[in-house]
Amino acid sequence: MPFTKAPTGDDRIAPMRKLTWVYGLAALLLLAAAAGLIYRLPPVYNRLSWRVDFALTSLRTKFDPIEPLPTALPALPAPEILAVEQASPTPGATATRQPTPSPELPPTPTLTPTALPAAIALTPPKWEKQDINNCGPAALTMYLRYYGWEGDQTTITQVIKPYREDRNVNVEELAYYVRTQAGWLNAQYRVAGDLELLKQLIAAGLPVMIEESFYFDDPYWTGDDLWAAHYQLLTGYDEASQTFIGQDSFYGPDLRISYDKLNKDWQAFNRLYILIYPPDREETVQQILGERWDEDFSRQLGLETAQTETETDPKNAFAWFNLGSNLTYFERYIEATDAFDKARELGLPQRMLRYQFSPFIAYFHTGQLDDLTALADYALKVTPNSEEALLWHGWAMYRRGDINAAVKDFQQALIENPNYQDAQYALDFAHENP
Repeated sequence: MPFTKAPTGDDRIAPMRKLTWVYGLAALLLLAAAAGLIYRLPPVYNRLSWRVDFALTSLRTKFDPIEPLPTALPALPAPEILAVEQASPTPGATATRQPTPSPELPPTPTLTPTALPAAIALTPPKWEKQDINNCGPAALTMYLRYYGWEGDQTTITQVIKPYREDRNVNVEELAYYVRTQAGWLNAQYRVAGDLELLKQLIAAGLPVMIEESFYFDDPYWTGDDLWAAHYQLLTGYDEASQTFIGQDSFYGPDLRISYDKLNKDWQAFNRLYILIYPPDREETVQQILGERWDEDFSRQLGLETAQTETETDPKNAFAWFNLGSNLTYFERYIEATDAFDKARELGLPQRMLRYQFSPFIAYFHTGQLDDLTALADYALKVTPNSEEALLWHGWAMYRRGDINAAVKDFQQALIENPNYQDAQYALDFAHENP
């Protein structure tokens, strides 16, 4: 009979240890799954998601720091291809370096000042505290409430911002919501506003929403310049104190904002203003805007204003950026890229391309694909889920002949925002024109 060694204490303990380790691992996996489910519960998610995002962003940029926005690459002769005939991206069309005539528009009018009340304070709507990166829907919520709407910012984000992590809502998206979900109101937006125009609108009982600069209290990454965008709803003004009254979704209701500060912060966004009003007030709006009612005229006014500001304050990067944006609107892409080059040389905020995309359009149409790619890559480094940067990175890949990479970018843009029609158009175009 063969000799069989009797099991020792260690021999009996080893399987028990292995079993304990397996049970422990299973317990950890179950806890992780439970924690994930709990994290997705709206009350928990809303409280913690921004902290998680902050931590991940801080970790990501620790190993891959965010530097200043890149300056222009050395200029290369553009290929001799037919000039672009439309503003929408048309792969294959590139602007040649030829001078573009100024549009035939009427001269800027000399406005006759209208006597206004010394102070106006419209009845403010119920204040809405914004969710993280949600000033647009929150400000729009208050604006619509002024006219009796009963929703909240979640009602709006379900349509135009399906994912909470989306860091930007464009003015086009805000107007789209009004026109499709609150069609009993009209929505218009223009550039090149000024303080007097704001006061005239408010004095007529019309609140105004603007887009302006905003500065975080704490950095998201090492070297963060803290600059961001913010929507502000204005419901009053006071000549004696030289202040506007803002319903600020971040700082609180009835915020007093000095004329000088508002004008300075407003410049970064081409002095964009948004008007929402009942149809029976449209005649009043048209009378106040005058020739500004025409969008081309408004842009021409913005172009002239930016040109003047680049001459009086040539080191102001926002003035040069506005000049480029307005030139892009008129399809004067060569001049636009020159203005954007200057703005980049002077230094733009790190998050600039999270909110404004005219440089992508201009560099695309001039065929400056290296600049376009560099800017799109930088924008994605700052905001990895930016559907707009993904779109234009995709167009750069398409123009380079890398259809697979372009399709991947367009698809990812649609993942980040399933309602992004420009990305759907681009994806369809790439499939139909491989």
